[in-house]
Amino acid sequence: MKKVVVLGSTGSIGRQTLDVVRAFPERLQVIGLACGGNLSLLQQQAAEFGPKFVWCGSASGAGETGAAQWVGPEEMASHPDADVVVVATSGRAGLMATLAAVRAGRTVALANKEVLVAAGGIVMAETRSSGATILPIDSEHSAIWQSLAGEERGNIARLVLTASGGPFRLRSAAELAAVTAEDALRHPTWEMGAKVTIDSATLMNKGMEVIEAHWLFGVPYSRIEVVVHPQSVIHSIVDFVDGSSKAQLSMPDMRLPIQYALTHPERWDGPFRRDIDYAGLRSLEFERVDTERFPCLKLAMEAGEKGGTYPAVLSAADEVAVGLFLAGRIGFPGIADLVSRVLDAHSCVPDPTIDDIVAADAWAREVAAGGVGTARRSEERRVGKACRSRRSPYH
Repeated sequence: MKKVVVLGSTGSIGRQTLDVVRAFPERLQVIGLACGGNLSLLQQQAAEFGPKFVWCGSASGAGETGAAQWVGPEEMASHPDADVVVVATSGRAGLMATLAAVRAGRTVALANKEVLVAAGGIVMAETRSSGATILPIDSEHSAIWQSLAGEERGNIARLVLTASGGPFRLRSAAELAAVTAEDALRHPTWEMGAKVTIDSATLMNKGMEVIEAHWLFGVPYSRIEVVVHPQSVIHSIVDFVDGSSKAQLSMPDMRLPIQYALTHPERWDGPFRRDIDYAGLRSLEFERVDTERFPCLKLAMEAGEKGGTYPAVLSAADEVAVGLFLAGRIGFPGIADLVSRVLDAHSCVPDPTIDDIVAADAWAREVAAGGVGTARRSEERRVGKACRSRRSPYH
């Protein structure tokens, strides 16, 4: 019986994680559930799964969540009873809990892109130091992980991440300017939360996945590529130095990579299996990404290559920009424009500590929410504080 903690249990990935647990009640047991604000759903989940620990960011106590203890995400993630910690939050919410889990040597099933985007160097250093394990839940990284089974990392020639292209793959720049939030939330393939769905439409999520892949698999950015694959059947490809390639295929269903992260190293026959009708597919298409129409991919890859606090600023600014778009305050192209302006205004800390990253995150949110032109004094305060801070023991 594997004991599972689910952080972000009321979100899309969290709910699908509980679908997997529900399918294997004799093998998987939920011992912890945490969410940001959906207390009513958390109460329903706690009544069904009977966890030892619960937490909700918008509530002050356990209330009506049964006999479970009210335990914060960091304590829950590092608890010795946890065999697997599923980090299914979005945005900055998962960073400190992920660090707590890896410092305690836990196995982390990671779905939160922003954790490795903002602090990949520190998180991976802590993982190596403690002997913890990070297992990817994103379908693209799960595909690479599965394709690398039994392979030497030194034999990797290239990683190719596939992207569905989102709902606007064929739209012109003029048509993209008229896109509404309702349009962007209708993803053609995947069921995801609002933030990730918008990031998929802008291709920001694919840029963040490139940064994640760099940290997870130790491959330089120059050898990571993105191609559009509308069918979403091939989830990623690994090219090897001898000219061979491996690809992982499955029908698009996030519960499959979630299940593999929970069952690894075993594969369990479960209810989410759908055999691919290869003859019915008829073709598998691939296209180059048009970064003129979808500049977020280029912004993310450039931030990753620059390193330091740039990726944290990218992630934070994007989170604010997506929120502004969903609220109808900026247009669809305005997401990339706002993120670009915040990055341009940033003075990077090249070798950041966690405190530096948290400060850069806070600065980027302030700038994105209030306008780049008014942020110079805030940036000067942040950089001055960073220069005075004690350097990190991770570097």
